Amino acid sequence: MKIRTIFASLLLGVAAATAGAADAPVRAPTAGLVLVVGATGRSGAALLNALKAQGFTRVRALVRDPATARAKVGDGIELVRGDVRDPASLAAALGGVDYVVSSLGSNTFNDPTNSPEKVDYEGVRNLATAAKAAGVKHYVQVSSLGVTNPQHPLNRFGKVMEWKLKGESALRASGVPYTIVRPGGLGDGPGGKTGITVGQGDTMASGAIDRADVGTVCIKALGNPAAFGKTFEIVAGKPGESVEWGRFFAALKSDV
Repeated sequence: MKIRTIFASLLLGVAAATAGAADAPVRAPTAGLVLVVGATGRSGAALLNALKAQGFTRVRALVRDPATARAKVGDGIELVRGDVRDPASLAAALGGVDYVVSSLGSNTFNDPTNSPEKVDYEGVRNLATAAKAAGVKHYVQVSSLGVTNPQHPLNRFGKVMEWKLKGESALRASGVPYTIVRPGGLGDGPGGKTGITVGQGDTMASGAIDRADVGTVCIKALGNPAAFGKTFEIVAGKPGESVEWGRFFAALKSDV
């Protein structure tokens, strides 16, 4: 099947809803305990907002400094101390956790020890291994569009995309049920203003999407068997479009 045909079929799952055409919406497993990793960042904040909007009430955040993190994540979120670079710190954080959703990403500007190798690869690997050992039901990881492109500009900065790709591979190999979401360039708009264009195989040349919409996709995937074992790219669609969530994940092909 040609790539164009595959891409067109994927778009069917995210086109604007028409009367009587939408499948029943996916219902999130809101009774489960969710561990959010990267909660103090802008993408992490979008994940927390999406969890709240979709009715999750049992949310835990993995943070290095609970006192500092509290001011960023607000009340109502359980904080647990841990560091993905330290595997020994993760077992307690994952105790009783049903689902993990992670916007984990390196940031050497704020902390030189947060290198892509240590965070985007080893951190993801450590978290996935610990999640498997803890019996986590589903792990959703935010990665990046263009991650398979060795010439990507971000590879000039500590080989960011190369280490992200290795982190993806480690998650797939861990044995924990997973979903990998690869968004385009990230914006800070309110979300919900456009449809969502989805692809697979990392063939999109470019595109952007609000963090709020990325958060919604991740939480809609959480605990949904139709999203298990799938990797896909997302960018903003046309203004005014809506997403048929009942079809969104079912239209995607599973990773080989």
